[in-house]
Amino acid sequence: MSKQKNEIKAYFIGSGIASLSAACYLIRDGGLDGKNITVFEESEKFGGSLDAGGNPRDGYSMRGGRMFEEKFNCTYDLLSFIPSISNPEKSAKDELMEFHQEFFWNDKARLVANGEIVDVANLGFDERDRLELVKLCITPEKLLENKTIADSFHPHFFESNFWFIWCTTFAFEPWHSAIEFKRYCLRFTHLFSTIDTMAGIYRTQYNQFDAIVRPVVKWLKERGVKIEMGVEVKDIDVKISDKEKVAEKLHYTKNGSDVEIALTADDIVFVTNGTMTANSTLGSKKTAPMLETRKLGSSWTLWQKLAAKSADFGHPAPFCNDISKTKWESFTVTAKDAAFFNLLEAFSGSEAGKGGLITIKDSNWLLTVVLNHQPHYYEQPKDVWVWWGYGLFPDKPGNFVKKKMSDCTGDEILTEVLSHLRFTEHIPHLLETSITIPAMMPYITSQFMPRSGTDRPKVIPAGSQNIAFIGQYAEIPDDVVFTVEYSVRTAQTAVFGLLNLDKKVSPFFKGQYDPSILLEALKMLHRK
Repeated sequence: MSKQKNEIKAYFIGSGIASLSAACYLIRDGGLDGKNITVFEESEKFGGSLDAGGNPRDGYSMRGGRMFEEKFNCTYDLLSFIPSISNPEKSAKDELMEFHQEFFWNDKARLVANGEIVDVANLGFDERDRLELVKLCITPEKLLENKTIADSFHPHFFESNFWFIWCTTFAFEPWHSAIEFKRYCLRFTHLFSTIDTMAGIYRTQYNQFDAIVRPVVKWLKERGVKIEMGVEVKDIDVKISDKEKVAEKLHYTKNGSDVEIALTADDIVFVTNGTMTANSTLGSKKTAPMLETRKLGSSWTLWQKLAAKSADFGHPAPFCNDISKTKWESFTVTAKDAAFFNLLEAFSGSEAGKGGLITIKDSNWLLTVVLNHQPHYYEQPKDVWVWWGYGLFPDKPGNFVKKKMSDCTGDEILTEVLSHLRFTEHIPHLLETSITIPAMMPYITSQFMPRSGTDRPKVIPAGSQNIAFIGQYAEIPDDVVFTVEYSVRTAQTAVFGLLNLDKKVSPFFKGQYDPSILLEALKMLHRK
């Protein structure tokens, strides 16, 4: 390395949490000058998939909400030095932990069917289900390449209460990757014993854009980091030889103009390859969201170009070539009064912020809703209430509204939810006082698609001198995608590795090797 660390320039393609956290580590641990760090973002809003927007008049919207747990060591390391949005004297980590102490989940209505709470003390396993689950967990990943979850289980497994709880907690579907399902079972073995109450789940006090992204971006901007919006990175010139790979030039467009940036071997590039929220669209109270299939999205097309240069850069095709298996739909409801909150709190036996997910087991759309602690937006007025939900099968007709969820307006989706919960007499009032904004996400579970062991590139590919892949489509052995933790772990791995820092990535918790955790998990599997 010929440059001093404070002279190195770093470029990020994409402004998701992987990029933002890596930029933080470049400054804190790498010694880089924030003024030499640039984040390129194609859209007009930073934060990637950790999004939330809107206002009380037109309605709030967020495509998703992430859950956390005690062992997210990388995430908590990041948040430990970022001031919280509500109190600069307190870290974002302290804010999250203090919130969990008061608002921990104790789900009393995890599954609902026929308008009544399902007793999930019995997880619905037979002995074959148990044996097949254990078999999957001990099968080497090499033998599970390109296999689906359905390949590993008899149909009865997918009728169990366990499957309904597990799949709607993490958004798995039977055609998803057996490898990813196995990783989740091992990674969260320590949560098995509380799977029905969700007591091991942590949440941020506000939505993740307000609780995490805004504080991180504020910290970065205070140190001179530049976030350039409306920039589409088209390609990266990479010099490839038998021994090394060196990024030499960035090609991008901004304001209709083509721009090039020449790189030295000491400058570094971080690529978020692929995105789960590409081509997302919003509907409204009176319109359904459009399914965007006409273009792939720049992060995917950039990955395709890089993958064509070297097999070490992975293969995006398994993740982005079948929208029918990677899409589902969420919705955000903004209410003018607490009527729905009062009804659901009385029905579920839990106050908002403490009840966890409620899945309607007999819903054709497999609907799940959650009442978050209010306010869920930092600037949300006290006389506004916001709640959220999603459906994993948006192409099936509703049980009450006889249309595919994907064809439904916000009002029609709300009507279906209220009908399942048997709040029928309240439908006119709740429709009048609520704004429901649906979000269609074509690639939201693309990271779960069946794959081989080389389809996701390593964070630092073989021979790479100055280019790293970060985010949900870079490979971190054993850890689980669709989590903030995974993105931050790729960030730490990339920064510490490319800069050759004498610093270890935050430890990875492997509870499956703890006899006491295994015993509790086995008790759960045999619970009746």
